[in-house]
Amino acid sequence: MGRVEARERNMSHLDSSEGEAEHLQDLGWYHGSLTRHAAEALLLSNGMDGSYLLRNSNEKSGLYSLSVRAKESVKHFHVEYTGYSFKFGFNEFLSLKEFVNHFANQPLIGSETGTLIVLKHPYPCQVEEPSIYESVRVHTAMQTGKTESDLVPTAPSLGTKEGYLTKQGGLVKTWKTRWFTLHRNELKYFKDQMTPEPIRTLDLTECSAVQFDYTQEKVNCFCLVFPYRTFYLCAKTGVEADEWIKILRWKMVIFQDPSLPAVLTLLKCCLSFKSHLQFFQT
Repeated sequence: MGRVEARERNMSHLDSSEGEAEHLQDLGWYHGSLTRHAAEALLLSNGMDGSYLLRNSNEKSGLYSLSVRAKESVKHFHVEYTGYSFKFGFNEFLSLKEFVNHFANQPLIGSETGTLIVLKHPYPCQVEEPSIYESVRVHTAMQTGKTESDLVPTAPSLGTKEGYLTKQGGLVKTWKTRWFTLHRNELKYFKDQMTPEPIRTLDLTECSAVQFDYTQEKVNCFCLVFPYRTFYLCAKTGVEADEWIKILRWKMVIFQDPSLPAVLTLLKCCLSFKSHLQFFQT
């Protein structure tokens, strides 16, 4: 009963017209200064299609990010607090309560990628876990002579994206619409969004260039250059094509960095072998 009363007391703050942004902390799905990377890791590992959370944006004061779990990616949308209203998508809400009620009614949102998502599952900022700790039974140093300067935190970027693109065939030069997903250094394409197994997986560590293309007599076309083949893809809009090019180029920089840890190098070798096995697939 105490939790219900606390929730009702918190929600009563949402009617206030002054300093509404300060009451965001009363929302159970507001995650404060959670980073983009942490939001993606959280939603991908423990969320589901339609899970979402609200967090601070690093771009400017009064700007927030709504991170939303799609099927195989996490999308981020701006939420702006103007000082007297909240703006999200095509709507403007004059109070935080109106804003929250909008989410309670499970809004459907879509982006230029053609992905439609129903916002159904607010991801809580506090999740109870069992207080269990392991006892250390073995403890020894595997190296000697290292110092703090050698202790460099590293982790692969997630940077996910998904959506429909039109792709040119390898042997038969026809164009077919395929569902694409981007996760870590893997670009996969499927027959459609509901197909569980990909037709092919492309390893971006082998890609030498991503750029707009004007040779195929198609608008919004871009290509990915691999040693064994150049893949031609078309987006619905120029903005969407530009978004794909930007994130694919960014992935190339991240995963082709020579300073990557040895474990990622091993991962790239394994994925490269897997990619070559799929060479003769459509």
